[in-house]
Amino acid sequence: MKKYLKVIVCLLIIMVLNAGGVCAEEKKPVEIVFWGDWGGQGEIQFNTMLEDFNVAHPGIKAKYVVTQGLITKFLTGVASGNVPDILYWDRWRTALYAPKGAFQPIDEYMEKDNIEKEEFFSEAIRELTSDGKLYGLPITVDNRSLYYNKEMLREKGLTPPTTWEELRQAAIKLAKWDGDRLILAGMSLQDVGLFSMWIWQAGGRMVTDDGTKTAFNSPEGLKVLEFWDQLVNKDKVYKWGFEVGLRSALSPFITRKVAMLYEGPWMLSTYKKYGKGLEFGVVPPPAGPNGNKGAMMGGFGLVIPKDSKHKAEAWELIRWWLSEPENAIKWSKMSLNIPTHLEAIKDPFFATDEYFVAFLETMKFARIRPPLPNYPQMEIKVLIPELQLFMEGKISAKEALEKAAEIGDKILQEKE
Repeated sequence: MKKYLKVIVCLLIIMVLNAGGVCAEEKKPVEIVFWGDWGGQGEIQFNTMLEDFNVAHPGIKAKYVVTQGLITKFLTGVASGNVPDILYWDRWRTALYAPKGAFQPIDEYMEKDNIEKEEFFSEAIRELTSDGKLYGLPITVDNRSLYYNKEMLREKGLTPPTTWEELRQAAIKLAKWDGDRLILAGMSLQDVGLFSMWIWQAGGRMVTDDGTKTAFNSPEGLKVLEFWDQLVNKDKVYKWGFEVGLRSALSPFITRKVAMLYEGPWMLSTYKKYGKGLEFGVVPPPAGPNGNKGAMMGGFGLVIPKDSKHKAEAWELIRWWLSEPENAIKWSKMSLNIPTHLEAIKDPFFATDEYFVAFLETMKFARIRPPLPNYPQMEIKVLIPELQLFMEGKISAKEALEKAAEIGDKILQEKE
């Protein structure tokens, strides 16, 4: 009898141990994968946030994977079903890919967790919205504001410009030439991709209200190109190609070869790191001839691919990271990005910093590029190349705008 009892006891022990193993297996954290193309310092910043998240959520393990050629790899993955759970996404492409079913709408998640769209910059939310559905939350917002060399302006008795004419006069006084060689550019005009910002300042627009046609071939568009022409070819404040190939420590702003330029908050760390003795300031973009203000908002979002296998866990990471002000503040301080959460921008780190104050002032009137499916293709493949030809003196302003509008209209109306 005792022998049988021993056997029964042994069997019970084995059953308990097996059950414990099953429970342990069931409690294994759900792994979610986060794709982004930030390496280096950016990768460290992402991983710092994920480490905090994983500690706070023992049932989830988030892993960051540096992914080069992010969009191409993602689109290939959509076809094969090999997608991450979260994607670091350039927001202005949302209008093209969301209607194709690439992403999971998050409206129900937002409602369940009582998170309001109004907690974030409205233009960033608009850029992540398609057909009335929201597809992600913004992780960065930015704009181009005017950087200027304080010492150079002080030497000329100048104050930071607030209008186009003040910008022109300051650039004329700051520019230096040695014969036909430009020594110091009064104002950088290399980035023609900022045309939309300039046309808003001129009182114009990029597309028609219904989004079916371009609207930049207009008196306002012509006014922008005539102003650029005035600055480059008549006032001689800049020379096309002056900055090509100059980056980081060799940035012409750092090496005192450019007195003023439009840049984003992401350059603050570079200028502080490499600009030994560089005194610089930042102000909102100067207003156009009729007082119109214009600035372009850009930035990224976190989205959940439609084929993610762990959507609820992916949403929990997005919610924790971006809707809880303390986490949004930590992320923004670490990455030196403007917080996307409106409560977070009240933190003294941003609200009292002379540089961030300027960028936050610009955010009051910054807007996104038109959220249309084919807009990015129109701007990148047609408008920018024509504007570059104009700046090189190969075609007239009228020709550049007319050709870009003619081809651009066809692209905007193309069906996928």
